[in-house]
Amino acid sequence: MTRRRTLEAPRPEVWGLVSDPYSLPRWWPRTMRVESVEGDGPKREWTKVLGTAEGRGVRADFRCTESVEGERYVWEQQVVGTPFERHLRRYEVVVALQDAGEGTEVSLTAAQSLRGLSRLGGPMMRRGQGSLLEDALDGIERALT
Repeated sequence: MTRRRTLEAPRPEVWGLVSDPYSLPRWWPRTMRVESVEGDGPKREWTKVLGTAEGRGVRADFRCTESVEGERYVWEQQVVGTPFERHLRRYEVVVALQDAGEGTEVSLTAAQSLRGLSRLGGPMMRRGQGSLLEDALDGIERALT
């Protein structure tokens, strides 16, 4: 699932936001805070504390798997050995940037593989992912303007 938007911000400014895990609460939906950022580039790892509808925090660990300065930043959720493993086989987010006139085209792609009975909710999960990506693009736009 991919969503794109052209923003009136220079690519280095967008890159600075999307490639810094500590900035995730400013633009990624339901992210309350980021903790334990370690490493750099494609070896960077962090923990996101996600807010639930009930107001609780749920911790999820992520790692960067690819980083191309100013162009592409990819992270995946570490699901093995976590409560998420019951539902997810894999969850990955790709942020791609391209020049677009005086601005930057931001492309967000989310790919997930569900496990067990969770696969039955696939169409609903895909709709939810599209909405999540739109909210993330809204967040990037707000953070940069």
